[in-house]
Amino acid sequence: MYIIRDIFQLRFGQYKEAKALLDEAHSKGLLPEAKSSRILSDFTGDSYRLIFEEGYDSLTAYEKSLTESMDKSEWKNWYTKFKVHVESSHREILKVVM
Repeated sequence: MYIIRDIFQLRFGQYKEAKALLDEAHSKGLLPEAKSSRILSDFTGDSYRLIFEEGYDSLTAYEKSLTESMDKSEWKNWYTKFKVHVESSHREILKVVM
């Protein structure tokens, strides 16, 4: 099992707008389909973060899900609106060992 975390550092004061767009993406089914998924926000540490955490059985399954979701024009339009609220981002790919 692999856990993928996409960590978005939002621009200062942009959480409310980014969260509204995230709610829109969720309701429209625009987010990648994964075996497990959750969206987190910061409680301590760096402020104004959104963390998308998804679980996949393999990296091939992750790549397939990502490619399929990002190829949709609806997703591309949504992401154009979302990314203006993002200051930076990075991705972690973790392998579950226990």
